[in-house]
Amino acid sequence: MASSSSSRSGRADHRGCVGYRALTRRQAVQAGTFGGLGISLADMLRLEARGEASTEAFQTTKAGATGPAKALSVIQLHLGGGFPQHESFDPKPEAPVEYRGSFGVVKTKNGDVFSDNLPKTAEIADKIAVVRSVVGKVPDHGLATYHLFKGYTPTAVIDYPAMGSIVSHELGRRGELPPYIAIPNNPGAVGGTGFLSSSFGPFELNADPGNKGFKVRDFSIPDGVPLDRFDRRRQARAIIQERIRDLEADPSTLDTMDEFYSQAYTLLTSKDAQKAFTFDGESENTFKLYGSDTTGSVKGPDNQYHKKGLAERLIMARRLVEAGTRFVTVTYGSWDSHVDVRKNCLDQMAPLDQAIAGLVNDLDQRGLLDTTLFWVTSEFGRTPKVNGDSGRDHWARNYSMMLAGGGIARGVIHGASDSTGGEPARDAVPLEDIQSTVYNLLGIDANKELVAFGTRPIEIIKDGTIVTAILA
Repeated sequence: MASSSSSRSGRADHRGCVGYRALTRRQAVQAGTFGGLGISLADMLRLEARGEASTEAFQTTKAGATGPAKALSVIQLHLGGGFPQHESFDPKPEAPVEYRGSFGVVKTKNGDVFSDNLPKTAEIADKIAVVRSVVGKVPDHGLATYHLFKGYTPTAVIDYPAMGSIVSHELGRRGELPPYIAIPNNPGAVGGTGFLSSSFGPFELNADPGNKGFKVRDFSIPDGVPLDRFDRRRQARAIIQERIRDLEADPSTLDTMDEFYSQAYTLLTSKDAQKAFTFDGESENTFKLYGSDTTGSVKGPDNQYHKKGLAERLIMARRLVEAGTRFVTVTYGSWDSHVDVRKNCLDQMAPLDQAIAGLVNDLDQRGLLDTTLFWVTSEFGRTPKVNGDSGRDHWARNYSMMLAGGGIARGVIHGASDSTGGEPARDAVPLEDIQSTVYNLLGIDANKELVAFGTRPIEIIKDGTIVTAILA
């Protein structure tokens, strides 16, 4: 492989609410909410409008000269808990036994090595880029996950928007689907809109495509309500809203609610939008390509991890970006391997390996890889030295990430860790640099300032630099 030498907590709602729980995109699309257009709509609209007016952000500078966007969409596969670099992309086979990866190695097409957990990924190494010198800031799950999703570490003063929300804010919709979708939902509380309007939040499936009988809940017109009756309800709501506009001093405060309902109506009535959230037309061969029948090798009642479901989640993500969604976050697995890192990987790596290779090959075959950025993330890595419980602990000072498509160079390994995989030995890449690179490929200037709360300009990413060495 070519080498470059250049430089859990519980879920909560963090959407900038002011004295109430803001209506989310997914709540608006629920048929029960949308259909019940009567008694409390005026109060709900007023509350929503006031909250949005106080948290809305606006632009203060024009986007920088990033050039035309190379990526139309991003699929982020997030491996929460701290994905072990030694047991994946940076195995260190020549290190002392207490440091080296717990498995053997497999050669990539271009002569480098991955852990032999990733034989399928090694076969497509000529289509991907791996950064082996990512540097985070803090080895704490919550803080590091926040940093990954938002580009900042959390403060008591301000909640920052997630990357998907920034993309939604800057680029808007591309078709009928929401621009930002989470499969099956957001990890913890980090996918929120921060100081941006809640209209830029993710649409969460709240259902796992890997489960039998998968169906996005509250995503159809209620039984017994024909379309013409549904249309009449929509018209009645429009009349009520116009009346409220006449009574309000500033009718523009209702624009966000109007957008919510407009998108909800589209999702509930568009055949194309509805179809994107199903597996209609997918062949048996596609499911096999992604490894739908692939499981880990550890069996038994003590198995707490996710052997199944990733194939279906990534197929769904591909369908959504194909239909126009700009940013899809997919979560998989539980990688917090303080005890027995080998067992943890045996259980989860086989489905992961198959699904990564399957998605990259599928996107390539469909002509979508050049315009779809596939980004495999974790909030940090694991300690270079195995602990007394045969596990690895939290480590943010050096770890690996994989990217493919959307303007990323093919067949590149960038940066290097030291002999034990604990510190960057060459071309350290702060996490903010990777985030800035992702924004750049989408045509967004990460130096651009948004204004929070009407007075405070905040850069999308602070002090980030584009990693030109991994660009095509």
